[in-house]
Amino acid sequence: MSSTTPKKIGENQYQIDADSNLGMKVPVKIYANEALLEKMLSDRTIMQARNVSSIPGIVGHSVVLPDGHEGYGFPVGGVAAMDAEEGMISPGGVGYDINCGVRLLRSNLTEQTVRSKLKELVTDLFSSIPSGVGSKGAVKLSHSELDEVLVKGVNWAIDHGYGSSNDSDVCEENGQIQNADPNKVSDKARKRGAPQLGSLGSGNHFLEIQKVTEIHDEEAAAKMGIKEGTITVLIHCGSRGFGHQVCSDYLRVSEQAMGKYGIDLPDRELACVPNSSEEGESYRKAMFAALNFAWSNRQMITHWTRKSFERVFNQTESDLDMKLVYDVAHNIAKVEKHKVNGEERKLVVHRKGATRAFPANRDEIPLKYRHLGQPVLVPGSMGTSSWILLGKPNSMNLSFGSTAHGAGRTMSRSKARRNYTENDVKKSLNDKGIFIKALTRDGVVEETPQAYKDVDAVVDVSHNLGIATKVAKLVPIGVIKG
Repeated sequence: MSSTTPKKIGENQYQIDADSNLGMKVPVKIYANEALLEKMLSDRTIMQARNVSSIPGIVGHSVVLPDGHEGYGFPVGGVAAMDAEEGMISPGGVGYDINCGVRLLRSNLTEQTVRSKLKELVTDLFSSIPSGVGSKGAVKLSHSELDEVLVKGVNWAIDHGYGSSNDSDVCEENGQIQNADPNKVSDKARKRGAPQLGSLGSGNHFLEIQKVTEIHDEEAAAKMGIKEGTITVLIHCGSRGFGHQVCSDYLRVSEQAMGKYGIDLPDRELACVPNSSEEGESYRKAMFAALNFAWSNRQMITHWTRKSFERVFNQTESDLDMKLVYDVAHNIAKVEKHKVNGEERKLVVHRKGATRAFPANRDEIPLKYRHLGQPVLVPGSMGTSSWILLGKPNSMNLSFGSTAHGAGRTMSRSKARRNYTENDVKKSLNDKGIFIKALTRDGVVEETPQAYKDVDAVVDVSHNLGIATKVAKLVPIGVIKG
């Protein structure tokens, strides 16, 4: 067995030992079952995780979660923690869709009630929520208004009538991360982002109407207001062209600055700068602005979702009990305290296609859930289940307080287009009782459930390892795609 072949070190756990000859500073730990690992070995996922382990200042181990697949530089489904003083911050370790995230709304409607008006509901949502590549949002922002969004996040949307303060109480970072600085954002990012606030976008972004089919943790489900047989709404989108441009801008900055700091890496896509450097500070402040943009974006979509339900069912939002359960961020890097070899340290934790999964009693968890642990939302593909999980203590030991963010792709978008047709996909969804509306043919075909891993297998690994455990299973009945 070569030193680059993962060896099994426990149930659902594999490791590649650190090898200084390969420039590795820490081992790589992979959390998967055999089938998921086999898929990772068929592309560059593991090689990329090994490359990540060579970044100066990385601590503990480079992590690949069960949904891991090849990405830009860093694998998607990857976690890397860097020493906050001596380590790096890397735009590629966050990704292009900064704060691509998921939020879940609950309701007291039953499947039976919604089924009778499903097409009307999906059509109303589709017409009231802008979606698609380059789609324009429904608000026009001046330069100073965009600055406010970038600083205030979810609270900008709430202040402008899109929802209530109860919504910000159950968002990661309360939907407003501190120390965002609009001055660190390029004009190009502003021009791309300003027209897109309040839009779903394209790719794997979606809005799903789902039914709760299984409850696995009665206490947690009750606290979240999740009941079997009721209807929920899952919203998955991010910072649109704004975050993409912030990433592009700072990848260029990082690439140019590496020589200055004497940083040598096996893959230039890992471009990084010292966390405490001027470039590192600037990227963090711009990335935080994109985080706030995304939270505001999801908040506006939430508001329009509630309004659609009010129109179609002729009841108020409070009659329908359409409360926000939680909102998690996926592509993010922030400074957190973690124990490394028994010693508490400040680390820059990069979660790329990974969800924070903190256990109970961490200050970062909203008061409502602090005694339980952090809710985790793991979306499937549009024809498969999604899951609510709960962060658990093992996440702190194994994955720097993280778990998987979704099913993870197994097939490129171009391959999906070659292998499937829009009619095939729509028919297979229809056979499962799922009604879909999408802006484009490609939007349907590229996101066919067959292009994704088995989300239930991904969740089983997380559950079995005790990094985030099952609360409830949600199955789609209506889908909106860009």
